[in-house]
Amino acid sequence: MDEAPLARTEQRNPRSTAIDRMPTLELLRLINGEDRQVPIAVADVLPELSAAVELAVAALSAGHRVHYFGAGTSGRIAVLDAAELIPTFGLEPDRVVAHLAGGVRALTRPSEAAEDDETEGASAAGEVVAGDLAVGVTASGRTPYVRAALVTARARGARTVLVSANPASPIASEVDVHVAPDTGPEVITGSTRMKAGTAQKLILNAFSTATMVRLGRTYSNLMTDMLATNAKLRDRQLRILSEATGAEPARCRDALEAAGGDAKVALVTLVAGVSAEAAAHALTASNGHVHQALLTLDRPVTG
Repeated sequence: MDEAPLARTEQRNPRSTAIDRMPTLELLRLINGEDRQVPIAVADVLPELSAAVELAVAALSAGHRVHYFGAGTSGRIAVLDAAELIPTFGLEPDRVVAHLAGGVRALTRPSEAAEDDETEGASAAGEVVAGDLAVGVTASGRTPYVRAALVTARARGARTVLVSANPASPIASEVDVHVAPDTGPEVITGSTRMKAGTAQKLILNAFSTATMVRLGRTYSNLMTDMLATNAKLRDRQLRILSEATGAEPARCRDALEAAGGDAKVALVTLVAGVSAEAAAHALTASNGHVHQALLTLDRPVTG
């Protein structure tokens, strides 16, 4: 039986064969030169990434969830991305969920065998329901845990996305969208925590950020929905209100207090000159989109 061809991420990089004999600065320049190729590779798959964002917006808008499935480095990057959406965009917990092969313990104690566990992957996807979106993250595009999770999720009625660094992934034919930047061979052969991992970080950052923006979780480029849970973030919240509205910090503080700490409600009260109650009603009617709320209040849109 013929062996499957090596994924590009597993091939040997001819530019780094002498890496163990290079002076430190030359070695770092080599790594940096390889890293500079990653954003270019990601730029080539933006149409596919856009399609994935549209699926996420549709799922979350309808009250459903987005699930990440990954193992090893890919899974850890997915966990990080999902966790950061809560404080950055005020996203409710469990709306974007990361499932890591090997469980929480694998965050700090690698469990490489877990990526081969198809039973665990299928079990993790047991939480998925019709209308959800399942996103598999795997550099090789072959991870059994991820494949089983995506197959199970699709059978349960979810839409599916694969994020890999292997355009020839054998899983690709089983998903709705395949986002596959070709990052090529790694500086250290097979060490996909490097370029492939960087590409996955860029893709998931862009995927989740674009999704949150499309859902109205910002006003212009300001984080109106972030959770102000410490002194630094409370100061930032006031700066955001002042930047967005032109109001003095003291007035912003009063508006924020009247809004019960809801910065988006405070912003609309300051821009539109309405009560917190009217602002909250307008935001509810516009599904949290500030610009649309201001239009319903017949106020000029700024920002």
